[in-house]
Amino acid sequence: MNNPVLDHERAEFLKARAILGKVPLPAWARQAKELNLIELEVDWVRFSTLNHRTRGEQRAEIARTGHLSLFAEDPLGPAAQNAQYAILREQYGFTDLKADLNDRAQQEPAVITADGVLINGNRRAAALRSLYLDDDRLGAHYVKCLVLPADATPTELVDLETELQIAFDFKQAYGWINEAFLIEELFERENKDFARVATRMHRDVSDIRSLYEKLQQVHQLVGLSSGVRHHIDFNDNESAFDELSKHIKNKQPGEAEAVRSVYFLGTLSEVSYRKLRHLRRPDAASIVRKELESDPSLKQILALADQTSFETSAIDILDDVLGEGAQSGPLTPFLSLLACKNPNEALVLDDGNEVEVRDILDSLQSAITAAADEAGEDERDKTAQTTPLVRAEKAFGELKRALEALPRARAFSGFDENGMADRIARIRKLLDEYPGSTS
Repeated sequence: MNNPVLDHERAEFLKARAILGKVPLPAWARQAKELNLIELEVDWVRFSTLNHRTRGEQRAEIARTGHLSLFAEDPLGPAAQNAQYAILREQYGFTDLKADLNDRAQQEPAVITADGVLINGNRRAAALRSLYLDDDRLGAHYVKCLVLPADATPTELVDLETELQIAFDFKQAYGWINEAFLIEELFERENKDFARVATRMHRDVSDIRSLYEKLQQVHQLVGLSSGVRHHIDFNDNESAFDELSKHIKNKQPGEAEAVRSVYFLGTLSEVSYRKLRHLRRPDAASIVRKELESDPSLKQILALADQTSFETSAIDILDDVLGEGAQSGPLTPFLSLLACKNPNEALVLDDGNEVEVRDILDSLQSAITAAADEAGEDERDKTAQTTPLVRAEKAFGELKRALEALPRARAFSGFDENGMADRIARIRKLLDEYPGSTS
């Protein structure tokens, strides 16, 4: 059966290539797992623009160029392919991969569609292409590939990519943002069943759900930024989004908005997530706002944000991003103002002066860090106040259980009465040391 999506001219070219042999591909879901192994010029194969490994970077590139259909309009054309090649070259570990291929050559075959689009091996093919074109390594001129059947469906291709690249040993190269994008796609495809997605990806359901929920928070922050920030910008902030999504999961809307605003502002200003965790509390936004108001420069920005919120309605922005019923809090206008500003631009204040957004973020980082330190001290003070009560309650419970177990213990001839009496005496002596004790 012909696949109308295939480029038939390229498919005919592949059919004419010499077959080096048959190689089994265990991850291929069909029963006929042996595929033709062929050799192709490394600049002839096409990178997959549907590759989930680069989904976040693609979104950023689309926003940067303003070309909404860059990777969809003509995925095998020069614009999409050059952009995808550039993305692959810039990913973490590309230099090491090139060095390894230069030393050991290609060890595992890539996997391509019947018209030469890479389903697995995009990074390796990009590294080989760079070795051949940039470093003049003639040994990198060809890439060995396994060819999938011409009637392979898009669903089968996504499943194969999942099996080959996510389920086993390629997780690190994806980055959590791109992995979460794949989970989100599979979640929608599998009737919103996390268990089915977990089975597909050979992962625990809790891991799958966690990545999905973290991505929803990133969606919200990117949405608030109106295109200024991109998902891939937050690839290094997984811990912050993990703690945020877990904390607000079952909280009331007011507390959820307070903690979310603080975490979003902290992430934008590069506050350590270890500091932010002290602000997982209902009054988080109020604590941070108080700190901002104590800084004259930030107080001006707060006033500007509050004024702007009346004109543009920050709650309308929240409704667009978080859905109807979203609550505004003490930091909502401030977050709405800063999230959509590029760090390199300037903000004009009411008095006509300009201030660099980057300088605002630096001051914000200091203010949130100070608020987090104060909250941490408060937590320690509360812990110090309650520690004697908590430990006394535990001791009471243990003593009560010991006395309840005493009759049964005495039923045995070997019970140590003297030992028990000694322990009770020590307890009474210890109680006498309690200040103000009348016992």
